[in-house]
Amino acid sequence: MGGSAETEGVRLQKVMAAAGVASRRVCEDMITQGRVKVNGKVVTELGTRINPDVDKVTVGGTPVQLDNSRVYLALNKPRGVVSSMADENGRPDLSQFVEGYDRVFNVGRLDSETTGLIIMTNDGDLAHKLAHPKFGVTKTYVARVEGVVTPAIIHKLLSGFELEDGMIKADKAHVVDVQPGESLVEVVLHSGRNRIVRRMFEFVGHPVVGLVRRQFGPIQLGPLKEGRIRELSKIEVGALLKAAEGEVKRAPRPANKRAAAQPARGKRK
Repeated sequence: MGGSAETEGVRLQKVMAAAGVASRRVCEDMITQGRVKVNGKVVTELGTRINPDVDKVTVGGTPVQLDNSRVYLALNKPRGVVSSMADENGRPDLSQFVEGYDRVFNVGRLDSETTGLIIMTNDGDLAHKLAHPKFGVTKTYVARVEGVVTPAIIHKLLSGFELEDGMIKADKAHVVDVQPGESLVEVVLHSGRNRIVRRMFEFVGHPVVGLVRRQFGPIQLGPLKEGRIRELSKIEVGALLKAAEGEVKRAPRPANKRAAAQPARGKRK
């Protein structure tokens, strides 16, 4: 696990504590209780040494990010902002929200008129897995659409239909509310195709008049206000890493309202 000689590497509990899992004493308890795996194998010996640059550690099945240089952020993107770090046409882009962070970029895109959750990170491997549909990471949207959406329309969204760039269907869909002349519909899908939610509703005859992404994999937008950004908690990062491996975990609670109300703070430049 990171070296042939027993003296090589770093003690497992020290690595876990440095990664923010818990205090070293609590990490030792986790190890002796058999809750920790290194490279897929349960480790119970407190003297175990690992190479944090190579070895993979999980606690209770959830991956632990051992590289403290990795940054994971949740942004509530406002309307009118393009999902790019530098827009060649000079439109407002995502760079304004992450000025205090070094080399982070967005995972996937939302069109300029759509608001809601965008994950920002400097973890390229994770970003690739989160964005690629084959890993099945779902996104949840709430769409305000024209007209009254009937059960037949929901059935059509769930059963699928052909668009100009191929077949598409929602993983889940249900009507949240109906008002005179419009409906509020929640849609879950793992496709990342361009403007896909808007095109789906256009196809079934209910054009979108407002769209927000409420969840990306296990990460919830929660009370985060438009234009604000926050760092993901260790629990959220673990859930995100697990989701990227194709394992769905119940969404952790979003940050509390006080934390969510804070603007981004400059750090890790």
